[in-house]
Amino acid sequence: MTVLVFWGLILAFCISFALLKWSDLKYRRKRLPPGTMGWPIFGETVDFLKYGPDFMKKKRAKFGSVFKTHILGCPTVISLNQELNRYVLMNEGKGLVPGYPKSMLDVMGKTNIAAVHGSAHKFIRGSLLTLIGPEAIRDQLLPEIDKFMRNFINNWDGKTIDIQEKAIEMAFYAAFRQIIKAEYDLVCKAFKAEFDKAATASLSLPINIPGTNYYEGLQARKKIHKLLKQIMEKRSASGKTHDDMFAELIGNEKSRYHLSEEQIFDQIFAILYSGYETVSVTSMMAIKFLHDHPKALQELREEHLVIRERKKPEEPIDWNDYKSMSFTRAVILETSRLATVVNGVLRKTTQDLELNGFFIPKGWRIYVFTRDINYDPLLYPKPFTFNPWRWMDKSLESHSYCFLFGAGGRLCPGKELGMVKVSTFLHYFVTKYRWEEVGEVEIIKFPRVEVPNGLHVRVSKH
Repeated sequence: MTVLVFWGLILAFCISFALLKWSDLKYRRKRLPPGTMGWPIFGETVDFLKYGPDFMKKKRAKFGSVFKTHILGCPTVISLNQELNRYVLMNEGKGLVPGYPKSMLDVMGKTNIAAVHGSAHKFIRGSLLTLIGPEAIRDQLLPEIDKFMRNFINNWDGKTIDIQEKAIEMAFYAAFRQIIKAEYDLVCKAFKAEFDKAATASLSLPINIPGTNYYEGLQARKKIHKLLKQIMEKRSASGKTHDDMFAELIGNEKSRYHLSEEQIFDQIFAILYSGYETVSVTSMMAIKFLHDHPKALQELREEHLVIRERKKPEEPIDWNDYKSMSFTRAVILETSRLATVVNGVLRKTTQDLELNGFFIPKGWRIYVFTRDINYDPLLYPKPFTFNPWRWMDKSLESHSYCFLFGAGGRLCPGKELGMVKVSTFLHYFVTKYRWEEVGEVEIIKFPRVEVPNGLHVRVSKH
């Protein structure tokens, strides 16, 4: 028996070695970037998702700042070269289009704004900006956000809460209420349960068998479609008018944008997905950084107390109040940079390309790893120090290598809406409460920023 086990292990080792070699040989073409491809089908996805920045650091030390790998079901070139990254992000018209992995496209939709390009992207972007652009925020969304935030944090005094959990609830419910207002109470919890599965599946191996995140995500997408379809049919039968984003997406006589049913559903996914994670993580990490840096907290609180002093107790904040929150904006930008809410961006080649002397085949992905740029000491002196004052220099936000919200024509259309939500949350939280952390805090920063055991704080009135 011992001999059989020994030879079994030897055979398993040989097969594993052969598979790894076969995978590397399959992609060994002249002038491809150096690197390894890992296992057939699985590639190096597990190491990429598990170790993230350390995976990148190890690869960079061995192969340089541009290397090949196989992640999330795709042969991929990963770039940590700043000049190349800027070129890739700013030249969509030169064979470099959005290249999100199959898992994300299948779960979040092939017509959402992150997936389309060219005239389709221009059309979808225009449609979204009518819903979430500055004019819509000022006239329609900000009053609703203000009311929501005020009510959301109303009864936290004397409680120990998990800011991570509350930030997730806040980000999702605030967005969902604006998308679907009338049916909010009926479908919100069911929608969130399924959407969480879809969000998890968006970064997974596309293996469609029961028990995998990808399979669960596809099933969740079907259930969400069914819910949205039911709401659409019910509204159509009732003949009533509705004042929410869903009604705008479905279209009316005043709208210049008439979307198909698939496009409507995919844009709802896009609005929720983009705002859900960035708003919740930024809000949570801002609370963490402000707790750890009392001087920044004091300056932020003073900025908001000035706003409250010129208003009646229950008077909401308006667009001019928001635009006056210059230090708050700086805190949000510094939080986004230091926490690295977005680690990178994927592009896909539509033709064979030569980049930095390397041959990149048609259909490959290029992962622009922007995380390292956030810690470049030439761009951000003392890069690992929380220093929101650096952003009071307005030119930094428009710097050529500031990719916190994308770049060029791919600058996130929901950037300002996200800023408004986090600013409004901070406004009411810091003017109403003080807080202190309870217990130890362990923060994981890749592939998503999360606190496995929660970020618990004890809240008391200010």
